[in-house]
Amino acid sequence: MPSRPRQKPVFRFAPSPNGFLHLGHALSALINQKMAQQADGRLLLRIEDIDQTRCRPDFEAEFYRDLAWIGLAWEEPVRRQSEHLADYAAALRQLEDRGLIYPAFLTRSEVKARVTEAEGDGQAWPRDPDGAPLYPADDRERGEKERRQLLSSGLRHALRLDMAKALTLVGQSLTWQETGDGETGTIAADAASWGDVILSRSDAPSSYHLSVVVDDAAQGVTHVVRGLDLYHATAVHRLLQELLGLSAPLYHHHRLILGSDGRKLSKSEGATGLAALRAAGRSPADIGRLLGL
Repeated sequence: MPSRPRQKPVFRFAPSPNGFLHLGHALSALINQKMAQQADGRLLLRIEDIDQTRCRPDFEAEFYRDLAWIGLAWEEPVRRQSEHLADYAAALRQLEDRGLIYPAFLTRSEVKARVTEAEGDGQAWPRDPDGAPLYPADDRERGEKERRQLLSSGLRHALRLDMAKALTLVGQSLTWQETGDGETGTIAADAASWGDVILSRSDAPSSYHLSVVVDDAAQGVTHVVRGLDLYHATAVHRLLQELLGLSAPLYHHHRLILGSDGRKLSKSEGATGLAALRAAGRSPADIGRLLGL
């Protein structure tokens, strides 16, 4: 019997067009390309434009110019999240059918007020690995009758994952395989530390957590290479992969490029934008040196 051809490893670079690309994006894109070449793999480009209130076509158009300028080569067609909303809706239905999602009605200001009051009284409010306060239990514990009344009133809400129920359903210790710049090997995935994460909002039909695992599975991604700022979020992604029956890729979280304030770069820092650096006469080789590549 003839052997099957070896499936090539699949890498992806997945920026969001809510601003111009900067040096941090260049680092991630070029590391993805280098690792794909070393593994004789494929490199995909994905445009994560799920948030239509912030994402703009002009930013996306600039992405292609910037990435081509630094020497990135990717396969066509480019996957755009806004063209695959049905995929995310189907994943949400799977979770909803298993009773793992509930509507959350508290606004950010209401949650903030609750946290401020509790901490003012000397109570420690639990926070996720990024430092954000965990969502209160109010909506998770609402009775079905009250929940239906609130929904029928048209009150804006998000859809959140019932973390405790999800972890009980999975019933195993989650891990991922890591080869990056931090701790490596088999990493324990502490999804519980994130609380009841948002999976859908009124202004975005899918959260980053949900769409990224659906996209990676749909594109056959075998290696996720991204910044260390997303290291801990991998725990949520592993949980969603288990719940949705999706395979787990290998993960590689690389170092970050920091701004003058010691924090990771943001799209608002124009001095580090690739378009601005190109306009200032910098060359692709200069970018490589700035990144320490």
